Amino acid sequence: MILRFLVLSSLTAGLLTGCADNGATPVVAQELDFPEASSGLIEQKGGTASKFMVAAANPIAVQAGYDAIKAGGNALDAAFATQLVLNLVEPQSSGIGGGAFVLYWDNAAKKLFAYDGRETAPTTATEDRFLAADGTAMRRPQAVIGGKSVGVPGLVRVMKLAHERHGALQWAETFTSAIDVAENGFAVSPRLFRLLELDKTLPQIKTPAAHYYLADGTPKPVGTVLKNPVMAATLSRIATEGPSAFYEGRLAEDIVAEVRKTTRNPSDLTLTDMANYRAKERTPLCAPYRSFTICGMPAPTSGGIGVIQTLGLLEKFDLPNMEPWSTEAAHLFVEASRLVYADRATYIADPDFSSVPEQGLIDRGYLADRAALIDPASRMDNAEPGKPPQKGSFNYGPGRDFERPSTTHISVVDDEGNAVSMTSSIEGAFGSHLMVGGFLLNNQLTDFSYDAVAEGRTVANRVEGGKRPRSSMAPIIVFDENDEIVAVSGSPGGMAIVPLVSKTLIAMLDWGMTPQEATNLPNILLFGSMALLEGGTALAERKEDLEALGHRVRVGNFPSGVHAIGIRDGMIFGGADPRREGTVMGE
Repeated sequence: MILRFLVLSSLTAGLLTGCADNGATPVVAQELDFPEASSGLIEQKGGTASKFMVAAANPIAVQAGYDAIKAGGNALDAAFATQLVLNLVEPQSSGIGGGAFVLYWDNAAKKLFAYDGRETAPTTATEDRFLAADGTAMRRPQAVIGGKSVGVPGLVRVMKLAHERHGALQWAETFTSAIDVAENGFAVSPRLFRLLELDKTLPQIKTPAAHYYLADGTPKPVGTVLKNPVMAATLSRIATEGPSAFYEGRLAEDIVAEVRKTTRNPSDLTLTDMANYRAKERTPLCAPYRSFTICGMPAPTSGGIGVIQTLGLLEKFDLPNMEPWSTEAAHLFVEASRLVYADRATYIADPDFSSVPEQGLIDRGYLADRAALIDPASRMDNAEPGKPPQKGSFNYGPGRDFERPSTTHISVVDDEGNAVSMTSSIEGAFGSHLMVGGFLLNNQLTDFSYDAVAEGRTVANRVEGGKRPRSSMAPIIVFDENDEIVAVSGSPGGMAIVPLVSKTLIAMLDWGMTPQEATNLPNILLFGSMALLEGGTALAERKEDLEALGHRVRVGNFPSGVHAIGIRDGMIFGGADPRREGTVMGE
């Protein structure tokens, strides 16, 4: 792997200094209906280490991961310790009320494992779950809040499944830091305060309002020490009793009661649904990119497929000799993204319910044919789904969903060469807004398509009882020709996750950037037919050039949360996204 130390270009420097948007018209986050609002930039310098590294979205959580490794834990223990603290300090994004996808590299065995902790719909869920009385799809704000959007959480079960097979610490030891933070409190951060301030529904719901807001309805100020004794008790029970303390007994009863009794979209979730939930081991999805091998999660997430497709579509183009985010590179990236999204909307769903042509979608011949549709000189008129070469008949039509995962990503490499790439989520910011046991419940079921039939064809991602909704989460681990780790990466961002992670990998693998430089690099995203260029950077100056190629372009800021690690010549390099408040730590 080539990891050159580059002086920050004007592209990145503009981002970090928060300069004006170079004359382009800015777009505020809320105007584009982003999963989480932007809360400004924090300059990140990244880090280097020789033994191990933890990268995540909050310094308190990263410290927990660091401490787990120092206590004799491995990368998996560190990731889980980090995640449990993130539940407290970044409650809007992830936690035990949601789910996760976990990639674990066992360096001694030279084997990659993939674990699926995606939420499931209640057994009685039907295709019309998010349709209004007149048969039209509910407006997203109407669907998200309340019980109907809550899936059976998967995080605790997937943690236990992976830990039983790979953990080095005792199960209870991974909970120690989180219990301590819950009991003793942490200082409310500027980002958490900002998101609480922007949310107009959360202060209207009794339990979260009492925890996060003052009596006048304003958020508890930045720096307030926020304790959560209820969560401390919840975590202590799970640490002692295992997943049964979550999926059965009093806590499960409280979860079911909360989602069923709420006046906002009451649910049909049952205790049986809770008790029957199982995390799953899946087969990792891997494919070559130049001299590297890119590995990610398979369905029900579209993230691994999407990242592999994006890089596969761009492989025929000479990206290594293009300037980072030149007009040509940006154009090719947008066109590849359009083709990826077309396939995603049509083919990706829970593989236990629908036949997903995963190998066909990442087949090199298929991607070469799809790449031939990309004209370097102009935007293609329509990006249609392809016909991947795989056994089976796929009469699928594109569905509609409102995926806005409020998500987090953790990257860890330990001192034995093991690695974890873990992305977890409760969906929209603060999930369903329902709070039980000191934590927020997800609203992941709104990731299903609201359409059951599209132009006479079945929608693969339709709502069905017991089914896992499609995701975009994309934990990725990259290897060289000797099966040595080159990169570990992932990001929150809903449907934007695939281009966010793809951008980071292209920057590291093709443009020789360190993980921090790659993470700092401005974002190019696709929302429907519109390309979004990150404001406050020289990238915004490409707007007119891209419009001349036929693109519809806006400029704005998106609160990505890429956390990446790279390895070269025995040294470990880490990067944390300046658009959130994370960090890297190692030794």
